[in-house]
Amino acid sequence: MTDYTKATNFASKDSLSSGNALKIVKGTEIDTEFNSISTAIATKADLASPTFTGTPTLPTGTVATTQSSSDSSTKLATTAFVQAVLQTLYPVGSVYTNATSSTNPATLIGFGTWTAFGAGKVMIGLDSGDATFSTVGNTGGSKDAIVVTHTHTASTSSTDAGHAHSSLAGGYFTSSGGLGYGTQGGGTTGTAYASITSNTTVNSAGSSGTNANLPPYIVVYMWKRTA
Repeated sequence: MTDYTKATNFASKDSLSSGNALKIVKGTEIDTEFNSISTAIATKADLASPTFTGTPTLPTGTVATTQSSSDSSTKLATTAFVQAVLQTLYPVGSVYTNATSSTNPATLIGFGTWTAFGAGKVMIGLDSGDATFSTVGNTGGSKDAIVVTHTHTASTSSTDAGHAHSSLAGGYFTSSGGLGYGTQGGGTTGTAYASITSNTTVNSAGSSGTNANLPPYIVVYMWKRTA
């Protein structure tokens, strides 16, 4: 902004002696001062609802740049203050998500070093009472359903009641009448059992577990601040 600088020292005229031409206040001097004042006023912002031009800045160290992020007063906030507040919201180690833009957060919000994070994974809260979830950064799980180890019992019963074979003995014999041929009494062999082998097959049941172990989900871009 343009500052007003007085062109004529009117007070100095009082000490001049009478008759000194410089002691007289000239109209041109007054006119020059009023024009300078008018120009200076025209370059000043109004007190109420001012409209600034150019790139307004605030002095370093003013309350606007040193206030805390919890300050809810009507003090002016500089861009430096806004950046400081954002960095308290996203400190190193924070995770940033976006449902539509794949642009690195360093470009979107203007600070930090960010790397893509958690590809194909969902996040879960730390649980110090569960060894699986007790350490930050642990990973695990499978999107394919896994059946817990178990056994099936199958019984097969095969019965052979046994069987026998009958036979008749034949041959020559003599009697008082002479030599003849005939049969003698029949006989039965001992009971025998066949050797039987039985195979038992337990059929598969159910459906494939591939990609069957997924919770309801929605895919977003995720980034982690590393510096």
